[in-house]
Amino acid sequence: MEFLTAAWLGTPVWFWAAFLAIVVLLTAFDLGVLHKEDKELGIAESLKLSAFYIGVALLFGVWVWVERGATAVSEYYTGFFIEKALSIDNVFVISLIFTYFAIPAKYQYRALLWGIMAVIVLRGLMIAGGAALLAQAYWVLYLFAAFLIVTGVKMFFAGDAPMDVGNNPVVRWISTHMRVTKELHGQHFFVKVPDEKTGRMVRAATPLLLALVVINLADLVFALDSVPAIFAITTDTFIVYTSNIFAILGLRALYFALAAMVHRFHYLKYALAAVLVFIGSKIFVADFLLDGGKIPAWVSLGVTFALIAAGIFYSLWKTRGEPEAEWPAKAG
Repeated sequence: MEFLTAAWLGTPVWFWAAFLAIVVLLTAFDLGVLHKEDKELGIAESLKLSAFYIGVALLFGVWVWVERGATAVSEYYTGFFIEKALSIDNVFVISLIFTYFAIPAKYQYRALLWGIMAVIVLRGLMIAGGAALLAQAYWVLYLFAAFLIVTGVKMFFAGDAPMDVGNNPVVRWISTHMRVTKELHGQHFFVKVPDEKTGRMVRAATPLLLALVVINLADLVFALDSVPAIFAITTDTFIVYTSNIFAILGLRALYFALAAMVHRFHYLKYALAAVLVFIGSKIFVADFLLDGGKIPAWVSLGVTFALIAAGIFYSLWKTRGEPEAEWPAKAG
């Protein structure tokens, strides 16, 4: 019992254990009960499953409120909404990756599951590293803040050039140094195939593995925005990690609905750019203009939610009636 009540990264161990138990149960239920077989997830089912995940994340926030107070829950919800909104851009990239490797929809769900399992670990390492840096040197937070402002400005003026999956250096390296089959083999990442020269059976990767690797690399790039953003909101490692992971857990459910209409969210990137600039700027405002005073967490939550909501509704209104083929080219 003493072990469970002991603090780890500023939070009792039983808090972490409860969170990880929820993640494991959700994943087991999703994969073992809802999706025993490979199948294409319809938009209606995708939206229902996504609503379920969002509901669980919001209920977890209520528990944070009860156990940690109003400030903690405001920080948690702010981080969750930012990561959820950034995930829409991630969906567009994932869709490009699956299209490039010609991955059928019925195999995409399990690939996303394994990708998200890797993300849980990778995000944990990145967040732990960020927390360690901040514990040793608070000024690193100013670097995070400046990075968010620069990223937000760049995002605002960035064009709509799609990701060039074929020229990804990792894809080229794997294709050069590993045997990769030209066709899929179901949901397998590795298969045994006859060697072209000797005829012996050898292990080879499949296009599904390449897609999985590129998806994880893409998430690392997105994490460079989202992790500093949540650290700019709070340095509480528990809040940072749980808000990130809950937003990511629901991504695979939301993917199939958003992938069919991601072109409708073109203008959301401008709202996200504004959010990143706001989150980064408030660090400098609080420390240098307010003499170290903090901007209330509910203000950050309110501004973040308002900007994201405005970006979503404006995008849906602006792109109404437009065929998908005309986006994003016509949007500019």
